[in-house]
Amino acid sequence: MTEGGNLPSVSNYTDADFKRTIWSALRIMAVTVALGVPLLWWKLGWGSAALFAVGAAISGSGLFEWVRLMTAVMARMDADAGPARPLAGVLIGFFLRLGLAVAALYVSLKFLHGSVYAVAAGLALGVAALSIEGLRLVKSWTM
Repeated sequence: MTEGGNLPSVSNYTDADFKRTIWSALRIMAVTVALGVPLLWWKLGWGSAALFAVGAAISGSGLFEWVRLMTAVMARMDADAGPARPLAGVLIGFFLRLGLAVAALYVSLKFLHGSVYAVAAGLALGVAALSIEGLRLVKSWTM
């Protein structure tokens, strides 16, 4: 947000605004998981609630890694920032998280006997949260 508390316009959208948008999407995801897990536990059982939480954790970790990756790439592209930190650590973390996400998805589907739709809903939370944030930005840019 800018000094007046308004969202930034398209022409002055900065890296800090990008980070703030992603972190806001992560907060939306956290609130949704905090409300969704008890509801799913009550309606569909603990297995579906756990699958929803696993899907949301995978989706949230993807958003977090996207912030790290984009920050490292943008620091390399910014000539005024000085020497950027090595990209190898960020890329190793990205691919390690990707492998852990696949393993967590496999193990949770194999051993947690819940609804596959619950894990799909958890995985879709990141897209939904980013869509909400995108609509919020579009609304601020058009009004």
